[in-house]
Amino acid sequence: MFDSVRKHQRILQFVLMLFIVPSFALFGISSYSEFMDKETDIVKVNGKPITAQEVDTAAKRQAERVGGNLQIAQSLPFRQAILNELLQQRILGFAISDLRLQVGKQELVNSLQKIPQIRALYRQDGTFDDVRFKQLLASNGMNEEQFYAGQSFDLKIQQLVNSVARTELASPKLSEIVLSLYETERQVQTLQFNAKDYLAKVNPSAEELQAFYEANAKLFERPEYIDVEYIVLRADPKEDSKVFNDKADQFANITYDQSDSLKPAADKLKLSIQTQKGVTRSGAAGVSRDHPLANTKVVQSLYGDEALKNKRNTEAVQIAPGVFVSARVLTLHPAQVLPYQDVAAEVRRQVSQRAAEKLAVAAASEKLAALEKDPKNIAGFSSAIWISRNKPGSLVGSSMDEIMSVNPSALPALVSVTNPGVGSTIYRVDQVRQPSTIDAKVQKAQAQQIQALAAQSEFAGFMAYWRNSAGVKVINPLKQASTSSAGS
Repeated sequence: MFDSVRKHQRILQFVLMLFIVPSFALFGISSYSEFMDKETDIVKVNGKPITAQEVDTAAKRQAERVGGNLQIAQSLPFRQAILNELLQQRILGFAISDLRLQVGKQELVNSLQKIPQIRALYRQDGTFDDVRFKQLLASNGMNEEQFYAGQSFDLKIQQLVNSVARTELASPKLSEIVLSLYETERQVQTLQFNAKDYLAKVNPSAEELQAFYEANAKLFERPEYIDVEYIVLRADPKEDSKVFNDKADQFANITYDQSDSLKPAADKLKLSIQTQKGVTRSGAAGVSRDHPLANTKVVQSLYGDEALKNKRNTEAVQIAPGVFVSARVLTLHPAQVLPYQDVAAEVRRQVSQRAAEKLAVAAASEKLAALEKDPKNIAGFSSAIWISRNKPGSLVGSSMDEIMSVNPSALPALVSVTNPGVGSTIYRVDQVRQPSTIDAKVQKAQAQQIQALAAQSEFAGFMAYWRNSAGVKVINPLKQASTSSAGS
């Protein structure tokens, strides 16, 4: 497809979470419409709508580009990503128009000459094959005006976004300060109060256990699961590929057309119908990684409305080269709170653990109060170690944050950190120093990360400004596409 001609242009190179889709390939320079029914409008940018039909079309094209089937184009997360991309391009288009950005003729020519498919149209004598060029455009439903407008539009976006991406920190000094925060080392000792050391002091009553069970029923719920049957079509190594492709087509068509049973496809292709009980949303327990019901797509299809509520066959899913699967739900076992007698041991474990954790936290609090009155007392503390954000040792999260926030002019200092499910730890910070040696590679990598974060932050502010300027207004919520609209 001609979409690939321009695939190499990384217009929004650092907004990696969005699909990179050429602008005119999605909605076209001349395809904006202001005359659609209001009910089909999803978002308006500068008064011009992005419609449900545009999202449908763009989703189907993107699904084809990434090698997926049209079913993925119906899913809400996929459609939301497409809408985000459309919205971003409309906002950038508004910014380009408002700023009156221009692209010079030579800049456009240079851009076109970098495209391999365009370079291939030059003859050996250096002349350009204009006839083949027009044929290529026509085969993709475009004319020269649309193509050049699309190229120019993308160059303007690239120009605009690159100017933001080149944002630098206010001064090298600020970058040095940030890097210093990662390299500064602190000498730390620890005193731990673990819940497990207090379990022997805990003995919950029968009333406490029962009350906890009733108040936390969700904790003792058996998740829903299904019993299923499935058929597998595997290619025979000795079989001609054309013959197998015909079988694969039959497999897909029969399981779809006669979706109330797997038997017609099994009989036609001489396949055995296999069963599996206890399949959760995470898949079937205890099966190999290449098992059909360990495949995420197969399991997701089984838990879709068509299979779960309407008891229809799933679509034929290719789980490996030459391996196709279709399955159906036999029985749905809803989520159920397990009887108390079945989970009594687990209830006791959880109640005891929580009570022991409270004792550990209380003991740490009491100890901290005593140490603050006698800061030189180091009895019970571990040996001192030097840590930094670059070399955290076993410290993570809130523990590291608390230690690094200690004022270095008021040492020794004490901080207490509660670790949910574990207990509490008291940290004693005795000294602060700069490292004797610095890894130049690590420092360079972190400087680049800081720069990238600054650029991302700047771009987010840039987009927020233009989103507000363009008067973006949400008209209707985005919905999952219906089967009929996705197949039209």
